[in-house]
Formats: sequence, C-alpha cells, structure tokens
Amino acid sequence: MLFPTTFALFLSSALVWAAPSPTVRDCGNTLTGAELREAKASFAAHKAALSEAQLKAAAGPIQVFWHVISKDTTIPGGNIPDSQIAAQITTLNAAYKNASLTFQLAETDRTVDANWFDKATLGSVEQTEMKAALRKGGVLDLNVYTVSFKNDPRNLLGYATWPWDYAAKPQDDGVVIHYASVPGGDLLPFNLGHTLTHEAGHWVGLLHTFEGGCEGEGDEVSDTPPEASSASGCPTGRNTCTADKLDDPIHNFMDYSDDACMTEFTSGQVERLTAQIAAYRI
Repeated sequence: MLFPTTFALFLSSALVWAAPSPTVRDCGNTLTGAELREAKASFAAHKAALSEAQLKAAAGPIQVFWHVISKDTTIPGGNIPDSQIAAQITTLNAAYKNASLTFQLAETDRTVDANWFDKATLGSVEQTEMKAALRKGGVLDLNVYTVSFKNDPRNLLGYATWPWDYAAKPQDDGVVIHYASVPGGDLLPFNLGHTLTHEAGHWVGLLHTFEGGCEGEGDEVSDTPPEASSASGCPTGRNTCTADKLDDPIHNFMDYSDDACMTEFTSGQVERLTAQIAAYRI
C-alpha cells in the first residue's frame, strides 16, 4: 500500500433529505509529502512501461454498477429513482467528455438496510459488509453506493478508493456518495451530480487541485494553477498563491467549489487519468 486507500469530502452540517444545505465541504484525508513522493515514483515506473494498446483501452467504456442503499422504499429514505441515476450518468459523461472517457450504467440494485444506510462510512464494519455483499465486476468497473452518512460525525459527502490499491483490496474498490448529491437531490449547493464527478476523478487517480498548496508539484499536473487551499462557493478571481498571477482553478472538478461552479478538467488531468487507468485498471 502506498498510502491511505480512501479520502473523503466532509460537509459542514448534518444532512437529512430536506435539511438546510451546507455551504462548505472539506477533505478529511491529507497526503504527506512522503506519501506523494512514493506514489509519484510508483506511477512513474508503471507509466514508463505502458503500451499504446493500454492507453487506448483506458477510454473505457467504464461499466457502472449502482447500489442504492435505503432505510425504506421512499425517496427521503434513500430510495432514489432510476431517473436520477440516469441523470447522474449523463452528468458524469458530460464532465468527462474532453477526456474521451465514457461511463455506461450496467446494473442497478436496491437494498433496504437502515444499518448500512446510516452507518456505512470510511473504515466502518457496515461499509465492509456492504461492499462484500454487493460489489460487482472487475478492475475497470465502477461501483457506486448511495447512503446517508447519518451516523458519521464527520458528515461525509462522499469518498473513493485509489486505483493503485485495487490489486491489494479489490473488494473495497469503488465510490460511496450521499444519496441526495445526485442531480435532483436536495443537497444544495451540491445536488447537480458533481460529487460523483469529483470522486470518480479520485477513482481514476486525480489528486485535489490544492494538493501541496503553493509549493512543489502539487497535484502532479502542470496545467492546473497552484492553490493554497480548497475553494468554497464560486470565488471568481481568487488567487491564493500570490507568487504567480494565475487565478485559482475554482472551476475544476477536483477543487471543492459548489457544483454549479465546477465545469472542467485540464488537458494535463486528462493525460494523467488516462495513464492512471492504463497503469492500474487495465
């Protein structure tokens, strides 16, 4: 293992279906300089050995296995309808269009389990049980689990596994998100579907745009401007690294802006995610 297998987005207030929406989201997991250096060295070794066939195969399509976890059969209870799942897949494909990466909904299953719905979270017994029972497919198949995070004191919005951890822990692989973050959910201002866009970015190996702050190589992508800290809202013109004259990448899907503010991946991020998929998911 290179470093912690998952990372999480945290919300500033507790969430229920129609609760007042949070205004800020954070990441609760950070990577040390040593962890980043180790990851970089590993990726460099894998990348050097990639073939053109592997890079071409990295375009997918990625099959999505969607696991709806709910406490009952109502939407407020987590039983999101097929229409919202379809809208989320459409949103995901639109976001990754410039990466030529496509996602296809392979299957949706529904499980009524209040324990999993409320308690499945990072490192929990319930998460382990849930994934062991439900995960489907292989290394290039994205498993998405929707839950409430109600009992998590950190008030999670979502989290994902890194691609380089699949070989060691394939059953853990996937993304867990808040059920109301999908398009049409009530989780304003995070209800346009970009929680999954962001988490899928981590699943294909992208780091946060603010990784490392203003110093060093940050997110290991040369065309994302350095950023001292995560953004919130949509702070146009923000520049937290004053040694340059570049605005922070607040519109990037790998920042923490509101969903409506997120619009792009850079060419460098596309190159990285393609190579990450080829290195670890082909």
